[in-house]
Amino acid sequence: MTTMVQRTAARRPDEGRQATDRDAPPASDIRRHELAAFLRHRREHITPEQVGLPRGRRRRTPGLRREEVAQLSAVGVTWYTWLEQARDIQVSVQVLDALARTLLLDASERAHLFNLAGAVDPAPGASCTPVTDAQRILLEQLEPLPACITNSRYDIVAYNRTYGLLLCDLDAVPPEDRNCLVLCYTHPDWRAATVDLEASMRVMAAKFRANMAGHLGEPAWKTLLKRLTTQSAEFREVWERHEVVGSVGKRKKFLNAHVGLLRLDHTDLWLAPTNGARMVSYAPADDETRERLERLQEIALRRERGRERTAA
Repeated sequence: MTTMVQRTAARRPDEGRQATDRDAPPASDIRRHELAAFLRHRREHITPEQVGLPRGRRRRTPGLRREEVAQLSAVGVTWYTWLEQARDIQVSVQVLDALARTLLLDASERAHLFNLAGAVDPAPGASCTPVTDAQRILLEQLEPLPACITNSRYDIVAYNRTYGLLLCDLDAVPPEDRNCLVLCYTHPDWRAATVDLEASMRVMAAKFRANMAGHLGEPAWKTLLKRLTTQSAEFREVWERHEVVGSVGKRKKFLNAHVGLLRLDHTDLWLAPTNGARMVSYAPADDETRERLERLQEIALRRERGRERTAA
């Protein structure tokens, strides 16, 4: 009798196995490909004219060429090509900043670029959530109470008219210098308007040290610290004391250049779950201060209308 032998085809070890999370590409690979696609998309939607380049007659590439982006960003063409190919290469914050400027990224796109690259944006105010229309309306509705929005580095990212004239003419200060610490230690008008300047400098430096504990090594924080220690001997002296203090409400006195002494109660309204973006407001402590704040608002309004007429 003949014995029938059935042969079973050998299976590969992975045959029939269901896909699992372990089969998914690493998160770093996904981020690199997302970064590459984002850069490519933005490059293809920027015209040569937008960045000051001639279009030429033989251009077939939509938007900018890779070599044009590389040249404008001061990086190598091969290196930038690798970036768009999702190669595993390191990207510095300086290069990301240059690419953001070349590709004309707005604030949201810039934040997306740095997030995809796994880097911290060193630009002032970058770590602060963008100011919403509702928050701007709230700032305006608080008039004549001075109010502003700052991040944990003390960058002033938005303010109302009255706050713009509270300690100095803030509109005249370049955006990159609108930082409460920088102004407190280096701006003559801001310092002259702060009645208890020494105490204010100590408290702000101590709060900055407490906030910086969660951001050690981040470029924006290191840059601000270096600027302060370089430009202000007073800051260097206070910084060496290693004082730390949390945020507390406090009555403050300001000697305003337009309306005189103001007595104000300072309040922080946090806009994020952690101590990051906050709305700072100053309520009048007496009727005299309230009247003076109303006058200060009127002065700010007249200035604003004057600038509008000049611009027209």
